[in-house]
Amino acid sequence: METAYTDAAGRTDPDYLDLGSGDLGGTTLGPGLYKFRSDVDIPTGCTISGTSSSADMWISQVAGNLNMAANKRITLAGGASASKIFWQVAGYVEVGSGAHMEGILLVKTKGDFLTGSSLNGRILSQTAVNLDSSTVTQPPHFGRILAQTADILV
Repeated sequence: METAYTDAAGRTDPDYLDLGSGDLGGTTLGPGLYKFRSDVDIPTGCTISGTSSSADMWISQVAGNLNMAANKRITLAGGASASKIFWQVAGYVEVGSGAHMEGILLVKTKGDFLTGSSLNGRILSQTAVNLDSSTVTQPPHFGRILAQTADILV
């Protein structure tokens, strides 16, 4: 986990810097490296769109916290895969009640998934993960995709 966290955090030359000033509500994210120098909020749903190509990958470097509002969701489109979405978060992650998150969360402090929330991916934290009647589902082909991207992350 620490190797993947350090790798993701150490990437330079982002494709996007402080997109939406950290407000991802209503946005569509294409493949690339996203750098946020503050908190990231998802107050309404957002979409992650790309193809199933092995070249399509999403890495978000978040210097602060990642907060997702209750009953909102991240939607995958065009063949995007949760196995190739990485959220490197220096603070904490909070996914609100009934919300749905996608991707692999690499969290410095803690991850809180509130009542009825869900994740298609993995949450790895250096301190704590708190699940309150939450569901975490491993994405299809998770091991195969990670093996293919082993030279990229981890």
